[in-house]
Amino acid sequence: MKINSISPLNHKYLQIVGSIAKVPKIVHVYGELPEQRRLSVAIIGSRRPTSYGTQVALELAEKLARKGVVIISGLAYGIDATAHKGALNVGGTTIAVLAGGLGAIYPRAHTGMAEDIVRDGGALISEYPHDALPMKHHFLERNRLVSGLADAVIVVEAGERSGTLSTVTHALEQGKEVFAVPGPITSQQSVGPNRLIQQGAHPVLSAEDILTVIAPHLVDIAHTQPLSHAYTGDARTLLSLIESGTDHGEALLTHSRLTPAMYFTTMTMLEVDGVIRSIGGNRWALT
Repeated sequence: MKINSISPLNHKYLQIVGSIAKVPKIVHVYGELPEQRRLSVAIIGSRRPTSYGTQVALELAEKLARKGVVIISGLAYGIDATAHKGALNVGGTTIAVLAGGLGAIYPRAHTGMAEDIVRDGGALISEYPHDALPMKHHFLERNRLVSGLADAVIVVEAGERSGTLSTVTHALEQGKEVFAVPGPITSQQSVGPNRLIQQGAHPVLSAEDILTVIAPHLVDIAHTQPLSHAYTGDARTLLSLIESGTDHGEALLTHSRLTPAMYFTTMTMLEVDGVIRSIGGNRWALT
C-alpha cells in the first residue's frame, strides 16, 4: 500500500478544504486524487436506510458520476456504502473519507470496497496516523472533511438525531449547498431530510435538481421537467406519485384512485415503456 502524505492547501483538488474549521496540516491519501479541482458532491445518510433510501442513493450516485461528478462519502454502512457503490457501478470516481488511519479500514467488512475504490481510480483519505483506530469523536471530526471536500452535500435519509446532520452543520458553516431527499412523513428515516427541506434545503427529486443548482451546464435539457410531464391521464398520475416518493403498489393504487384493472394496465404499459421498474416487495422506482 503506497500512501502519500499531502498538505491539502498545496494540492489543487484539496485546496477547497481551506474553508473548513481546523484545516489539517497533512492528509494521508491511498489511491489517486483528481489533479485539478472537479465538481464533487457528498452523499450521506443513515446507516440503516430503507429500501427507498438505498434505491435513491444508488441512482443519484450513478447519474451524477456519469456526468463526471466525484462522489464523496465516509465508507460507512448504509447510504455511504451505497453512494460509493453507485459511482463504482458506472466507472465513476469516488473518494472515501475515513475516521481512522488508512491501515485500519472501518468497517472491516468494507475493506474490499475500499480496494475497489482505489483500483477504479478513486482514493481513501484520512487525517489520522496510519494505524489509528476510529474513535467515536473521530467520526464527528471527519464530517467536516466530508463536507469540506464537496461542492454540495446531499442527505438521503437520516433520523432526527442522526450524526449525519453534523455534516450538514459543517456544510452550512462552509457555505456549501445542502440538498435533501424528501420521504414519507411517517418514516423515522425521513425526519431529518424533511426537516432540512422545511428549513430551506433544496429538495431533490432527481439528479438534475442538484445539477441545476451547482452545475447547470451539465443538465440535460430533455430532463429538466419531471418525467410525468411527458405523459397524460392515468400514466401521469402514477408517475407523479412515484416522483413524489410513493413507491409501494398498494399505496399507488389507493392514491391514484384507479380501478385495479386500470392500475395494472397502466403500470404494465409504463414498465414496457422502460420508465419504471420493480425494486422488489411490490415497490416501484423510476428507471
